[in-house]
Amino acid sequence: MKDNQKVTVEKRTMPGYVLVNMELNEDSWGLVKGTPGVTGFVGASNEPVPLTQAEVDRLLHREVAVRERKKATFAIGESVKVISGPLSDFSGEISEINEDASRLKVLVSIFGRETPVEVGFDQVKKI
Repeated sequence: MKDNQKVTVEKRTMPGYVLVNMELNEDSWGLVKGTPGVTGFVGASNEPVPLTQAEVDRLLHREVAVRERKKATFAIGESVKVISGPLSDFSGEISEINEDASRLKVLVSIFGRETPVEVGFDQVKKI
């Protein structure tokens, strides 16, 4: 956040490295080695070691997220207790359920006022 606006920042994962998808032969080897600024290849030997497709996908952030979604076992109006986070040990009533994000909006009483707090399914337990 900058000046109360979201700013997208590009983060380089491997600065100084170049991934090349090529068929390795004498011509392509000479072309890459002869490129100004290229000091060598990553690997223990003189021959470059090809990456597996899984390694390439991980480096390019193309992993398929296989995360099992928790089913909401909560209901609106149900009383729950926050068990982790800054408001742990507070009790409240569920006002909204967002199953896609696995989040709940709980109305917690702070200083005599009900305050909406957004917590994850794993941050609360039923009373």
